[in-house]
Amino acid sequence: MKKIILSCLCCSVLFILSIIISSSSASEIDKLTGWKFAQLAKGGVLYDNWPAELRVKVDKTHPAYPAGGKIKGADTWRCKECHGWDYKGRAGVYSSGGHYTGIGGIRAYANQDPVEIVKVLKNKTHAFENMIGESDLEALALFVSFGQIDMDLYIDRTTKKVIGEPANGARIYLTTCIKCHGEDGKAINSGNAQKPVYIGTSANKNPWENLHKIRWGHPGTQMISLLFLGLKDQLDVLSFCKTLPEE
Repeated sequence: MKKIILSCLCCSVLFILSIIISSSSASEIDKLTGWKFAQLAKGGVLYDNWPAELRVKVDKTHPAYPAGGKIKGADTWRCKECHGWDYKGRAGVYSSGGHYTGIGGIRAYANQDPVEIVKVLKNKTHAFENMIGESDLEALALFVSFGQIDMDLYIDRTTKKVIGEPANGARIYLTTCIKCHGEDGKAINSGNAQKPVYIGTSANKNPWENLHKIRWGHPGTQMISLLFLGLKDQLDVLSFCKTLPEE
């Protein structure tokens, strides 16, 4: 009985902490209005895959991508490829596996001056100065500063369980996402016929990627960003997506 009570107390503390953290994050985002808010939203998509979003063709592997890495070509230019969907790089989900590079994350740049972040994006390591326009660099910097969250507060790295309410997520999904993804999440297959990847597939196998796309949208498509909703609602959508069929 004591173990059950202790477990409930721990869950309650974690939930309360997550609400406090999300409220703090939201307050920073709320300071951005008009064009700055639009740039922030675009920045999240650029972090995912800026060549796809900007329709830029990149053939070579990024010069700073580690020689021992397993990815080649255009994908090595994606911010997420080195820094991860959880923004923690080697300290996060990409601490091992096919996407491991040994490169750190971007968490230290949260709430930092976007002007200084642009300078980092232009340095010799990132080499974006002649690849991405000034406005888009500013958008990416706004995302790095104000858009990222600590995903470990909401997604268990071992079990992949998510803090969220599927019932509320269903109401949002079935009135917003259903037109493209379908009621069962299988209207779009981002994999192939032999190995399909539906919403339910990715939500269960890679909830960090799913949460990022729920919040910011998908590069090079008309998928909307749910940034206009609070983080709790976004997590609820992810929780519902995890109930959808994986095959």
